Amino acid sequence: MSVETRALRLQTRGDADIHDITAEVTQAVAQSGLKDGVVTIFCPSSTSALTTIEFESGCLSDLRRLLDEIIDPARSYAHNARWHDGNGHAHVRAALLGPSLSVPFVDGRLTLGTWQQIIFLDFDNRPRQRELVMQLVGE
Repeated sequence: MSVETRALRLQTRGDADIHDITAEVTQAVAQSGLKDGVVTIFCPSSTSALTTIEFESGCLSDLRRLLDEIIDPARSYAHNARWHDGNGHAHVRAALLGPSLSVPFVDGRLTLGTWQQIIFLDFDNRPRQRELVMQLVGE
């Protein structure tokens, strides 16, 4: 069993900026030389998250709209009252979706569905430089 760790750097715009990182994760698996295993992607941030979706404008619009409806940025947040940084909604959104995603790979290929892409979402209220951690475990 081998373990390989890689970094993925992203420049984001904030405000529910969504990045399709499927190609970068696919490339990391291919370059690792591992045949079968799992890749875990982790964002060391409390205002961003990872998940899968069909990466097309309609789905992305629907996701942003739903997040605005259930976690409205204009709502009053105790975090904002304490820190005065205006990103209380970003912390709640990130907690709801989660900071990591694991995807098995078989014969060197991610086992994603046909219309399933890996996405990184930055919910902070300003642009950020993000560094994700990808850890591949396999043989």
